[in-house]
Amino acid sequence: MDGYTTLHEMLESALKQAGEESGMLLGQELSVTLSDSLKTTKKTYFGDLDDACFVIGVESRETYTGQFYLVFSLRDAIVMSSTLLGIPPARIQEKKRLCIIENDDIDAFSEIANMINGSFNTVFQGSLPNKVHLKLLSQKKFIPDVDQLTDEEPLPEGEFLMFRSKLEMSDQELNHLDVLIPVELGNQFDPPAEAPGVEEEAAGEPPAVAPAAPPIESEDLAERKAVATDAGTDSIVVLEDDEYERQHMIGAMGFTGYEVVEGTLNADIKELFSGRNVRLVLIGSMDADDRELAVCIKINAIRQDAPPPIIMSAQRWTRTAVLKALKYGARDIIIKPCGEDELASKVRRFCKLSA
Repeated sequence: MDGYTTLHEMLESALKQAGEESGMLLGQELSVTLSDSLKTTKKTYFGDLDDACFVIGVESRETYTGQFYLVFSLRDAIVMSSTLLGIPPARIQEKKRLCIIENDDIDAFSEIANMINGSFNTVFQGSLPNKVHLKLLSQKKFIPDVDQLTDEEPLPEGEFLMFRSKLEMSDQELNHLDVLIPVELGNQFDPPAEAPGVEEEAAGEPPAVAPAAPPIESEDLAERKAVATDAGTDSIVVLEDDEYERQHMIGAMGFTGYEVVEGTLNADIKELFSGRNVRLVLIGSMDADDRELAVCIKINAIRQDAPPPIIMSAQRWTRTAVLKALKYGARDIIIKPCGEDELASKVRRFCKLSA
């Protein structure tokens, strides 16, 4: 497909990052590699579809407005969600073969989709600063020859840019992820080059360009940030598998006056955050490994608009682990054992509490 070089590069980076971060969440290496792109229409795309799929809408807000769509094979969604839920491999294969998807699978896949959208936001906002914010919409199941195409379902009529990527995960046979972007929205993300006018060519001088106005945060984004940061009880979340270590960290939080919520690294993050204004998260483990990083990713996926500061602690750190922790959202690193005074000092700093 000619043109759209910038959009292609953004998607290539976003999909690669989405694979890495989703793989950490799943506990297995997952790669998402952009392999092909072409123009298509809704009728052509779904007319060639021979298997059930999940269609997930993504709304683009701020300056560039519109919706695009992530389309997964339903069987791929079953494999990834079942892996996240820790379902035995034999049962995963049976569910995949019979196309069995349950409520728990849908919830788990929503978490994976949130992670993918977080990766897209990171890349798109980095490439198009102050121009775009991506909001994940509800997912829809579509089964060819069972569900009927309408003008608006499972997505609106129109011409689309289709970017296809290959999904690969060890010991699993996966298909692909398609990103369908309406041409109008694609042209906003990556405007086609315009040939200079005849008068400009003759004059040999570029047209005057008005200075850009400073970026203004939209009312909608400001409202979402307010909801994310101001709603609920002021709280600190402490996540640590070791009971003794967890109680040690909780004990150092007493001076804050905040509610302290505790759990292991396998805790339901969404449930812990529900109804609370989480001011800080402390994550602890013996080694700074992928389990801690996966928790970081979950937190940032749940609170995309305004994630709370995260402090990660472990007894053993490597340089690579430190770099990964900072990349995936940690604001500070602690080497265990950590004295209560040092821990309290860090909490005061991130929660902006007076000494």
